[in-house]
Amino acid sequence: MQPVAPPPLNALRTFEVFARHRSMTRAAAELCVTHGAVSRQIAALQASLGVVLVTGPRHALTLTEAGAQLAEGLTPAFSAISEAVRATRQSAAREIEISCLGTFALKWLIPRLPQFLEAHPEVRVRLSESYLPVDYRRDRFDGAIRIVEPDEVHPRAEATRFLAQHQGPVGTPELMAGLPTLQEAVRAPRLRSATFRRAWSAWAALEGLDLPSVAVEREFAHNHSLVEAAVSGLGVAIVPWAFVAPDVMAGRLSAPFGFVERPSWFAFLRPEGRRDTAVDAFRDWLVAEGELSPAPPIPSTGPGG
Repeated sequence: MQPVAPPPLNALRTFEVFARHRSMTRAAAELCVTHGAVSRQIAALQASLGVVLVTGPRHALTLTEAGAQLAEGLTPAFSAISEAVRATRQSAAREIEISCLGTFALKWLIPRLPQFLEAHPEVRVRLSESYLPVDYRRDRFDGAIRIVEPDEVHPRAEATRFLAQHQGPVGTPELMAGLPTLQEAVRAPRLRSATFRRAWSAWAALEGLDLPSVAVEREFAHNHSLVEAAVSGLGVAIVPWAFVAPDVMAGRLSAPFGFVERPSWFAFLRPEGRRDTAVDAFRDWLVAEGELSPAPPIPSTGPGG
C-alpha cells in the first residue's frame, strides 16, 4: 500500500490561522496575503483531505466538527514549531553593528567591551566609527553612541542616556605645572577638534570666563588626534572626561582645574520600535557601565591633578 502524501504545509498553516481567528479577513492580515488566497488554500486542503472543514456563507464561515478537530491538533503543533525556531535564533550567535564616536570607542568603550562579550557570548559586536547625526530613515546599524545636545533630534530613534558629559582643560603634567591659574591656562597654546570647534567657548561660558585671543591655535580633525596632541605637549585642550580619563588616571595628562558638566550627555540611540534582545542587552550594559564609571576630578584633588 502506497503511503498517503501529507497535505501541503502552507495549506495547513493557513487553515490553522483561519481557525484561530474564525475570520478570512483577519487570517489574511496575519499571513500578509489576500482574502482570496486564504480561501483557495482552505479549498485545496479540503480537496486534499477529502473532508469538509468549513461550512456556511462566505461572510460567516464556521468550522465543521472535522475542522474543529483538525484545528485542535494543528494549533499546538505550529506553536511548537514557532517556539523551536525562536529558541534556535536566540541560541545562534547574533552580530550587532554599533556606530560610535571614534575617541569614545578607543578610550571608553573598547576597554570595557570584553566584560560585555564574556557575559553575552552569543552576541558579536561590530563597531563602526562615525560622528554624523543618526537618522534611522537612512541608517541601517543596530545602535549608535553619540553626544546628544538638549535640542537635538534623531529621527525614528529611541534614546537612552547612559553617561553625563563633563569637559575641562587638560595638558601634560609638565605643561600644566607651569600654568597655575585658569587665567594662565587659557593663554597657553590652544588645541581644538574640528568635530566640536566651540569646545573652548562652551567651556568658558560654563566657567564664567572671558576667553582671550591667543597666539597659537592648533586644530585637529578628530578628538583622538586632539588627545594625542595634548599628550605630546602641543598645548591645552578642552575635552570630555570620558575621552581622557585613562590618560589622566595614568598620569599622561593632568587636569588641575577639574571638569564642568555640560547640558549634553552620551546616549545610546536605537531604531524606534525595533525589538532585539541582543541590542537590549547592550543598551542595559551601557547604562550599568555608565553608573560605574569614575567621576571626573575636581580641582587639585582628582587623579593626575
